[in-house]
Amino acid sequence: MVTPAVMLQGTGSNVGKSLIVAGLCRLFARRGLTVRPFKAQNMSNNAAAVAGGEIGRAQALQARAARAEPTVHMNPVLLKPESDRGAQLIVQGRRHGHLDARDFTGRRKALMPFVLGSFAKVCEGADLVIVEGAGSPAEINLRAGDIANMGFATEAGVPVVLVGDIDRGGVIASLVGTHAVLDEADRAMVRGFLVNKFRGDPALFAAGMTAIAERTGWQPLGLLPWLPEASRLPAEDALDLTGTGRKPGDTFLVAAPVLPRIANFDDLDPLRLEEGVSLVLVPPGRPIPSDADLIVLPGSKATIADLAHLRDEGWDIDILAHVRRGRRVVGLCGGYQMLGRTIADPEGIEGTAGVVPGLGLLDIDTVLTGDKTVRPVEAVHAGTGYAVTAYEIHLGRSEGPDCVRAPFRVAGEREGAMSPDGLVIGTYLHGMFAADDFRRVFLAQASGGTFRASLAYERSIEEALDRLAAHVGRHMDVAALLAIAQERGGESIR
Repeated sequence: MVTPAVMLQGTGSNVGKSLIVAGLCRLFARRGLTVRPFKAQNMSNNAAAVAGGEIGRAQALQARAARAEPTVHMNPVLLKPESDRGAQLIVQGRRHGHLDARDFTGRRKALMPFVLGSFAKVCEGADLVIVEGAGSPAEINLRAGDIANMGFATEAGVPVVLVGDIDRGGVIASLVGTHAVLDEADRAMVRGFLVNKFRGDPALFAAGMTAIAERTGWQPLGLLPWLPEASRLPAEDALDLTGTGRKPGDTFLVAAPVLPRIANFDDLDPLRLEEGVSLVLVPPGRPIPSDADLIVLPGSKATIADLAHLRDEGWDIDILAHVRRGRRVVGLCGGYQMLGRTIADPEGIEGTAGVVPGLGLLDIDTVLTGDKTVRPVEAVHAGTGYAVTAYEIHLGRSEGPDCVRAPFRVAGEREGAMSPDGLVIGTYLHGMFAADDFRRVFLAQASGGTFRASLAYERSIEEALDRLAAHVGRHMDVAALLAIAQERGGESIR
């Protein structure tokens, strides 16, 4: 029996496909369906550790929305950019080396069996699979060997719904233009369209929906209004982060420099969403605010290159001055490595082999090795005994005297490092700030006891997913979407 499935493709990147898929997953899960998300190929440095390896953070969120255990098969090909022209290739959760853009174009065809195999795994036991595309099918120069959009849709026989973003302008042209450039076979895979991120009176765009339908022959499935609550969910791209910057009345300021290869930046979400906290993402060309209470160095996909960039911006001077003022710094993963004395890359994993000096704020040394650690962990905060559910995704190991004061324990072993005065902390644990008890104690200590955290982070994510599901169900023709999914075959969806 063939599992019903439908694929959401976009007229471009960042049109909102990921969140619509998450909303649909939660909507159908609440209706009692066994629903699963799938994305053949993703490009993001925001990853999640699951059993067997890593997948894009967006697919982990979609699995959560579906109330399903995330697996490596939900995102079988993950590209993690390491430079403007190269990326680390992850296949079914495991690192398969580095390749540049030209290499990937030639290797995509060889990856299709992995993609189809993973899709078959995701379909097992599911009532419905919601598939997300990548980029746009209108990039017809990339059609040969495509595994992310129409190449997958045609191979797997999955009908397509195209999503356009009205907020960026030109949505009629983008939808009708996509219809125009697709070849006949690919065009026939598209059954309907959605317009996302609408602001204002929907009646004002009724003629626009009609115009698109008349020019394409595709069924209009909905006009989705802008949903501010969606910003509470983890973003796939650091540029999508909203709600950052100084907010009137906030009493605690967190600053995080935006490095070129910033990774797993959703570590910052619990701080961004905490009432009374302002999170400032510091762009290139700006100093780190001198009145920041806390500086967080996020993860990095290219630690040595990002450390050089940090120095070029003068942020190293700002960070050292911050510590001299008696304020705290936290380094996460790559940011942790930057805080030490040295970073050695004997195998040339990140480029030229050698050793570079770190910021010298932690008495540790890091050696980058080819062995990659990817694992979910249950940690304990050494200072309080509070439980912290987290994950690790990193290359290399860090050792030194400051590891004696490790802030966490994992399976009874020390994890991370802390300076003698307690002002500088480094850890490989992603997601630690999502632990409410730990975050409450940490912010109280960092503020000298003046700040009281109140956010129930995990509950806020669940509430946001429920609101997203209700929003999608209210503004989309869900019955028509299910009918499209049913075209793939299988028993009737309940």
